Amino acid sequence: MTSIQNKLVQNLPSYIKPVANHLQKQEAKGGASLANSRFIQDTLTNFAPKAVFSRSKADFFDMGFLELSESMLVYYCPTFIGEKIFRKAYSKGLDTNLSKQISKPLETLKNSTLRQEELNKIKPVKAAIALSSMFIPLTEYTLNFFKNLFTLKLFKQADFDNIANLNKSKEKNEDKQKQDKVKNSAIKNIIGAGAAFAGLVGLSLLVLKKGENSKTIQKLTDFILTPGDVLFKNNEKARKTVNKYFSLDFADNNGKLGLGHGQLTACVLIGGLGYFKAAHDRGKQNFLETLFRYPLVGFYVITGSELLEKGFKKILKDKKGYKEIIDSNLNVKKFSELSEIAQRLAKENKTDINKEFKSLVSKKTIIGAVPFAFSIAVMGLFVAGISRAFTQYRYNQEQKEKAKNSQNNFLTFDSFQKSLNVK
Repeated sequence: MTSIQNKLVQNLPSYIKPVANHLQKQEAKGGASLANSRFIQDTLTNFAPKAVFSRSKADFFDMGFLELSESMLVYYCPTFIGEKIFRKAYSKGLDTNLSKQISKPLETLKNSTLRQEELNKIKPVKAAIALSSMFIPLTEYTLNFFKNLFTLKLFKQADFDNIANLNKSKEKNEDKQKQDKVKNSAIKNIIGAGAAFAGLVGLSLLVLKKGENSKTIQKLTDFILTPGDVLFKNNEKARKTVNKYFSLDFADNNGKLGLGHGQLTACVLIGGLGYFKAAHDRGKQNFLETLFRYPLVGFYVITGSELLEKGFKKILKDKKGYKEIIDSNLNVKKFSELSEIAQRLAKENKTDINKEFKSLVSKKTIIGAVPFAFSIAVMGLFVAGISRAFTQYRYNQEQKEKAKNSQNNFLTFDSFQKSLNVK
């Protein structure tokens, strides 16, 4: 941080200075090191709203276990699993120069000065790391089954109607057969995910060993790392979209591996299978609640939040003050650049540099704060609240229908008895 920037930050009003300090620290850490702040942000967006609408102790711990473990998996595991384990293990055969290229996406490497034979050496290593790192979405798949086992062990409950307190009676009757079904299904699916991971590690080792000299495996690595290049060679838009959302390649975080967009998609899609299966095991209402909520949240996680941020920046970019910090590609200027911009604006407008800097910091804050507020208010509070309200409504209607059918059956039986007496 320059002395000018430091002075400008110190001169900010007390209500905005903590925000400026946060933005500075966030930028200084960069890339995957932002895991802590993103973990906190995701917890506020997902965990907090659901905690507000929790329906029982079991529901609170049920949801808390899932949300916190998911966030830890997504924000902390990519660097640990990809960088410290598989990159370290799989890149031993590369020379120092090529080893440094591992963090760069294959799409970037294809447009670099690397020779084809160098690419052929790097691609199997990158593909092997990506395949082994499917540990992350596969673990995401198992979390819902671990959650079911956790709730069954701690609260002795497997019936979602009881967990969500849909049945308001104090006595929560549990079916032993259902509990066994939930337990056995959870164990079966966890073992299945473990077997799938073992298979992927085996494939990784094969790719690593044979990849450099095998045309077939080279094509496979292209499909894993740049699927758009394989499937849509003649359609640039489709090629870029598929590469972005379905590549299993890691993102580059200042030379280290970070969770790629396609890996996030894999987490949502594969994790979604676990969500629906585990919900189905615990009952109709759990499945229907998941069916209502998960597609909305999944779409928002994969692309919705990005679309919202881009749309918001498009609205702001030509407005006074914002055009100074949002460029034509909708990239927002770094905090370290604000002091220089403030100096230029103060000179052009003949105004106080502290005033200009304060305005820039405020606008940069708004650019990030509004989408974040939307996440909490709509994707957090609204979706959590409305999904729970619909679940209770469906349950109540189901109970009324059962009571009505029971009464009709009784009346029919009663009429039948009377007809026998008459005869």
